[in-house]
Amino acid sequence: MTTTPNVIRVLIVDDHEVVRIGMRSLLAHAAGFRVVGEASTAAEGISLTERARPDVVLMDVRLPDQSGVEACRKIKENHPDTRVVMLTSYSDEEAIVGAVMAGASGYLLKQADAEKLTEAIREAAAGDSTLDPRAAGTLLNQFRELSAKQAEAELAGLTERERAMLALIAEGYTNRAIGEVLHLSEKTVRNHVSQLLRKLGFQRRSQAAAWAGQRRLELPRLPL
Repeated sequence: MTTTPNVIRVLIVDDHEVVRIGMRSLLAHAAGFRVVGEASTAAEGISLTERARPDVVLMDVRLPDQSGVEACRKIKENHPDTRVVMLTSYSDEEAIVGAVMAGASGYLLKQADAEKLTEAIREAAAGDSTLDPRAAGTLLNQFRELSAKQAEAELAGLTERERAMLALIAEGYTNRAIGEVLHLSEKTVRNHVSQLLRKLGFQRRSQAAAWAGQRRLELPRLPL
C-alpha cells in the first residue's frame, strides 16, 4: 500500500461515536492527516493497529472492555514505533502516570482545542511528547513523591549518625571537620565513612556526595 508523503496516519479509539465523528471531521479539515480506522473498544484498537499500522493512535483512557492505558502498553510492546496519544475527559492522576509508564507519547484532555490536538499528533509522530499542562503538573508531583519515597527507602539502612555524616560529606566536609561537628576522632569518622560507603555501594566519598546532592536530601546535621 502506498502512502502519501508527509501524511500522518491516525487511528481513533473511543467508545463514544460522537467523539469519533468529531475527531474524524477535525482531522479531515486539517492538512497532513489521514484517519485509517476507528475503534470503540481496546481490543478493536489493538487489532486495528495490527492491520492498519497507524503512525499515531488517539486512545481514550477509559474503554468498555479494558483500560486504554493497558491497550497502549500492548500496542507499544508489539509496535514500538507507533505513537499513542491518550485522551480523557478529566484529569486522572493514576491514569496519567500509568499512561506515561506504558509508553504514551502524549496525554490530553478532550477539552483541548483543535489546534492543540493536531499539534499533539504532529509532535507524537515526530517522536516528541505532549502533556496537557494540568496533566504535567500532576505527573511532576507524582514523580516527586516517588523520588522522595525511593530516597527514604535507600536511606533506611543508615543510622542517624551515618545520615548526619552523609549530609556533611555532601557539603564538602573533610573527615576532620566532620569529627569536629560530631565530636568524634578523625579515625572514628574515617571508619564510619568507610562503613557508610559500603552500605551505599560506593568506593569514593565523592560518589556519596553526588548521590546525596542529586536527591537533595534533608539529613540531620546536629551532633548525635
